[in-house]
Amino acid sequence: MRSFYGGPSCADHGAVSRGRHFVFGYGSLVADPERGHVARLRGHRRVWGVAMDNRVDLAGYKSYRLRADGSRPEVFVAFVDIEPDPACTVTGLCLAVSDAELRALDDRERNYDRIDVSAQLDACPAGHVFDYVGSRTGRERLRSGRVSGRAVVSRDYLDGLRAGIGAIAPDEVAAIEPALAGIGVLDLERVEVPRG
Repeated sequence: MRSFYGGPSCADHGAVSRGRHFVFGYGSLVADPERGHVARLRGHRRVWGVAMDNRVDLAGYKSYRLRADGSRPEVFVAFVDIEPDPACTVTGLCLAVSDAELRALDDRERNYDRIDVSAQLDACPAGHVFDYVGSRTGRERLRSGRVSGRAVVSRDYLDGLRAGIGAIAPDEVAAIEPALAGIGVLDLERVEVPRG
C-alpha cells in the first residue's frame, strides 16, 4: 500500500526492520522534550486533521466525559495531524523507540497511519524515522464532526499541545489557533476503556 505522500505506507503497522528506529512526534508526544531531540519535518504543516467518535467504545482505547458533570457528550474529539505543504516545516521531537514501544504507539495512534519520513526530516538520526499521519477514517470522522457542529478538542489536550510546541518552537504555536475554526473546546476528562 502507498500513502498519499507517495512513499510506502505502514498503515497495517507492520513490523519494521531490525535496528534503530525513531518516531517523529509533533502533537502530544512533544510534551516530554527530554525524551528526544528537536527535529524539523520539511514540506508539512500542522492541522486539526483527525477525530475519534466519542459515542463509540473501542476496547483498550479511550472515551471522554465532561469534567463538570461526568456526562458523555456525543461529539467527535479532534487531534492534530500533519498534511503536505511545500512552504512549511513542522518542528517536533525525534524519539528513539524500541520494538515494544513502537507497537504500543501503533495501538495508541488508532486515528493515524504510520509512515516512514526519514528522507524528509532534518537532523535525521541513523535508522528509520516514522511518523503518524491521519488515516482516511480518522479524517472522515473530523469532517463529519465539523459538518454536524460536533467537533471538539479537549482543553487538556490543547493546553498540553500549546505548552509542548511552545517549549520547542514558540513561533509555531500561533498557527494552531486559526486551524481550530469550526472546532469547539470542552473541559473533558479522559476515561480509559478496558481491553475487554
